[in-house]
Amino acid sequence: MDTIAKIRQKAASNLKTIALPEYEDKRVIEAVSIIEKERLANVVLLTKDKIDSALKEKYMQEYFELRKAKGIDMDFVRKLFDDPLYYAAMMTRFGEVDGYVAGAARTSADVARSAIHCLGIEKRISIASSCFIMVVPNCPYGDEGTFVYADCGVIPEPNSRQLACISLATAELARKVLNLSPRVALLSYSTKGSAEGKSINKVGEALELLKEMSPDLVVDGEFQVDTAIVPEVAKIKYPDSPVGGKANILIFPNLEAGNIGYKLTQRLANARALGPLLMGLNKPCSDLSRGCSVEDIVDCVAVTAIRAQ
Repeated sequence: MDTIAKIRQKAASNLKTIALPEYEDKRVIEAVSIIEKERLANVVLLTKDKIDSALKEKYMQEYFELRKAKGIDMDFVRKLFDDPLYYAAMMTRFGEVDGYVAGAARTSADVARSAIHCLGIEKRISIASSCFIMVVPNCPYGDEGTFVYADCGVIPEPNSRQLACISLATAELARKVLNLSPRVALLSYSTKGSAEGKSINKVGEALELLKEMSPDLVVDGEFQVDTAIVPEVAKIKYPDSPVGGKANILIFPNLEAGNIGYKLTQRLANARALGPLLMGLNKPCSDLSRGCSVEDIVDCVAVTAIRAQ
């Protein structure tokens, strides 16, 4: 069974309720019919008739209390909640639904902001970030072509501690959603000191922090990407690594590299890219690329449902 089929099967095994606020997008409407047909989740498509005025007032008051220290007023909040995106986020906060998925018609910044403000940051992880599940056809690397890439959508220039937190959150997501045994590679333009530079030092510091945070995690770096995923290259460049040539989780040094990397993989290798899946929050939420397909929406809902199980 391939990775996508496994994700859908796992979602269907324990149905969760997921809100979709982009009710006017034709792709979302089509995705809802597939989700319902395959029984992957209970979907709440937030059309105008699904917005409860009393609940909306409650949500707005809660949002105001959460954010008033930032200088907002109720006029600002009411304007914000004209968009059902924030209604979906507060439904998730209050447990009316188990998670939400948006981004087909909104920017990643809009979706991430709604999630961070309404769901809050998980204290243990301490930062919000994102990852993509990448499924590459006819690929011998990773886990039979399955990888998780991070961070590709939130933190532009993560410092060493943030890189360590991103790595830990990504490994935990891979375990829960994909049942993978994480093998984490911290990527760079250098392999174990083959070059010098400030960003290389940052990756090395992140590795040491990550080993302190999670001693049992299989992780190594810094690695050039070929050393991380190609066994023959790893044998030449760094043969003693527990990760070299076998990585299934790729942690990029910054957002530019991560975003470029996932889109190159998606387009040149005809890979499925599920995400951005937002991490480090108190409740599950998934963003979507505005160029997403109907199938991408279906599978992001399935992943979000699994994370809520």
